[in-house]
Amino acid sequence: MSTGKINVKTENIFPVIKKFLYSDQEIFLRELISNAIDASQKMKTLVSLGKANVELGDMTIEVKVDKDAKTLSVIDRGIGMSEEEVKKYINQIAFSSAEEFVEKYKGTDAANIIGHFGLGFYSAFMVSNLVEIKTKSYQEDMPAVHWTCDGSTEFTMKQIDKADRGTEIILHIADDSAEFLEENRVVGLLHKYCRFLPVPIRCGMEKKWEKPEGKDKEEEVEVPRIINNTNPIWKQQPSALTDEDYKKFYHELYPMVFEEPLFQIHLNVDYPFNLTGVLYFPKVKNQFELQKNKVQLYCNQVFITDQLDGIIPEFMMLLHGVIDSPDIPLNVSRSYLQSDANVKKISNHITKKVAEKLEEMFKNDREDFEKKWDDIKVFIEYGSITDEKFYEKAQKFFLLKNTDGKYFTLDEYKAKIETLQKDKNDTLVYLYASDVNTQHLYISSAKENGYDVLLMDGFLDTHFINMLEQKLEKSRFTRVDADIIDKLIEKEDVHPSKLSSEETEKLKGLFEGNVEKEKFTVQVESLSESDLPVMITQNEFMRRYQDMSKISGQPSFGNFEHYNLVVNGNHPLATRILGESDEEKKVALTKQLIDLAMLSQNILTGEKLSDFVKRSVELL
Repeated sequence: MSTGKINVKTENIFPVIKKFLYSDQEIFLRELISNAIDASQKMKTLVSLGKANVELGDMTIEVKVDKDAKTLSVIDRGIGMSEEEVKKYINQIAFSSAEEFVEKYKGTDAANIIGHFGLGFYSAFMVSNLVEIKTKSYQEDMPAVHWTCDGSTEFTMKQIDKADRGTEIILHIADDSAEFLEENRVVGLLHKYCRFLPVPIRCGMEKKWEKPEGKDKEEEVEVPRIINNTNPIWKQQPSALTDEDYKKFYHELYPMVFEEPLFQIHLNVDYPFNLTGVLYFPKVKNQFELQKNKVQLYCNQVFITDQLDGIIPEFMMLLHGVIDSPDIPLNVSRSYLQSDANVKKISNHITKKVAEKLEEMFKNDREDFEKKWDDIKVFIEYGSITDEKFYEKAQKFFLLKNTDGKYFTLDEYKAKIETLQKDKNDTLVYLYASDVNTQHLYISSAKENGYDVLLMDGFLDTHFINMLEQKLEKSRFTRVDADIIDKLIEKEDVHPSKLSSEETEKLKGLFEGNVEKEKFTVQVESLSESDLPVMITQNEFMRRYQDMSKISGQPSFGNFEHYNLVVNGNHPLATRILGESDEEKKVALTKQLIDLAMLSQNILTGEKLSDFVKRSVELL
């Protein structure tokens, strides 16, 4: 047996590791499993190249929890280590830059430290007061080695008998880390970090229903619990997969999500960097905030994070799925990932691939694309608003839907309306409705004038409209109830007034006397006789401001619940009211018209609604 002291000037590195890594101590298990995977994969490679004359046998990595002995063990059948290799890889390399580590990484977050100076193995000391290594090299005539260290800079190493090649790491769990002696806790961590690693990982036993050979019924039996799927779908060739394969994997990723995804994009890139993955489009409606953090980032099938803010474009976080790249550093912080050049290239490439896939779907089967549109519209709007490059590509397949349920690209819709829907200033006016039912009167009025009306009832439509107005030349969007139709698309020819200026003022005063002045501005307009006698509109700018305040969760300043009460001076009822000699009846008719207009906008409620009903009966 030999003893030694780890060559490090700092008196004791382990308290430093514990101090800096404490908040992320669960990562130790990921590190030990990653090492075991690495040793196992190297063993497979050497055998396949004919450089190792050994039988591979069962390569399953075993994780054992012994609560009584207070130990947690990770056992592999990989290449193992010789005595010289233990000295080199455990005693020397890990601490070759320990002084630099201490100076450079004081105050740094845990994920940035682990592995940066070969400290992956030593993360075991975050949860242990003693760590043992029992290892035997695959090379013939190499004795097995037993290394122990209690968390100080001193270690012991001796030769032992060990029947099989590979490495066993035994952690004697410290009292303040007793949670890692609970099998359920360990299994949870393995599922989190290791469920798609390429070598089988076993931990404990689980009960399953199986039909024994020669029997008719299933029986509950105990079987070894295998943690991982060693050949996840993103490592396979898309040509060999079916839609059912993708759906099955989706539910493996998200067992609590019962809705099927709309479709998926399989990423497979080998130049200028390596990247594989599968991104799913879920059915996205309004509550997209609830969908975030569903994309998982991996490095060689080792889970890194699902907190991808700043790593992939924000709108991509509405997607579900996995991204795997060996070019993404495993042991770094999220802030490092956000500034890493490779990560930025990968992020841009994913955006490009998603846009290309959507364009391909649109071109290959437009009818099917239109069926999916209402579910993916929020995603594409979000991407267009927040990512200029995505918008450039999305222009080709972005669809506008009108109130008749027909779909148009931006160019198609412009061609449809540019003859009729230009105002006297040659500005192209896009009319839209946010609710077909409540705005039906206004939609009908627009259609009677030969105009087309878009349906913009989505969560992000207000933001998207604002962006389009900046992108499209001499164009503006206005909701169909923002003003009377003649004002929405103002032409040179207007309806001449049938009232004198004195009659107009008298009519205006009558209506002003029967509305809440702080809530309504009364205006008398010369409209067609077939138009409604009274309409309520709301200023486009004010309403958009309200809508955007609601979306952002910010309170709007001041009271913007203000409407225009538009009286049609050319309607026969206007003349009738002015000619009514019975003052009570005149007021009743005025109130009735105001209430009818309010009723059409769903703003007649409470006592006023009751008064309207009573007055309606009396007038009848």
